[in-house]
Amino acid sequence: MKTYVEILHSADGEKVSVIFEKMRGMGFEPALGEHEFVYNWKKNVTLPEVIKFLDGVVSKLRGTGAILKFTTLR
Repeated sequence: MKTYVEILHSADGEKVSVIFEKMRGMGFEPALGEHEFVYNWKKNVTLPEVIKFLDGVVSKLRGTGAILKFTTLR
């Protein structure tokens, strides 16, 4: 399973480089194309596990001005 993240950055928010480092610190890899980052689960996970993980991502980026769009695929 993989979770893809698209990020919209606010000019009034945190620097892109800071958000990039925070995402890398959570295990996301940069991606080229439609999505900015991808997280490889390396196993099948349940919906509650995905939601809990994404709650953590939102908490980590709170206050940065980033707007996030998540897509998780099997």
